[in-house]
Amino acid sequence: MQGAGGPLAGRRAVVVTCSTRASQGVYPDRGGALIVEALRGWGAQVGEPVVVPDGPAVVEALRAALADGPDLVLTTGGTGLSPTDGTPEATRPLLDREVPGLAEAVRAAGVAKGVPTAMLSRGLAGLAGRTLVVNLPGSSGGVKDALAVLAEVLPHALDQVRGGDH
Repeated sequence: MQGAGGPLAGRRAVVVTCSTRASQGVYPDRGGALIVEALRGWGAQVGEPVVVPDGPAVVEALRAALADGPDLVLTTGGTGLSPTDGTPEATRPLLDREVPGLAEAVRAAGVAKGVPTAMLSRGLAGLAGRTLVVNLPGSSGGVKDALAVLAEVLPHALDQVRGGDH
């Protein structure tokens, strides 16, 4: 659970995978595993991903994650256009303030890498109290692109949330 020293040393994070098929064991949760690996590499304290089916379980998992007061909650999956994709709708009511630039940068990174469908992601980013919440896409490629964006700004963003300098 404990990462080594790094830009997120001392920070606590929770990862939630929103996927009916992964929660049923139809395929492994690759996105959540990638996020956990990256966060640990950056020094964050993070357990294994919480894997839940699309729907009401996403809201329950997000509420449970936020109740523990982590610095960061990252979700993967449920941000597309299919009828069951509802992660943004589950996330929005829990946010006190949105941080649209983060979500826009994640989409732009995918498009810049030659994946035009990245612009279809409806993922959100924002603050729930003093916790930064970011919805990442469900695909492994989308997760990798999003992590590359977050690597550049998470330390600064989390410092600001705690009252640090601009």
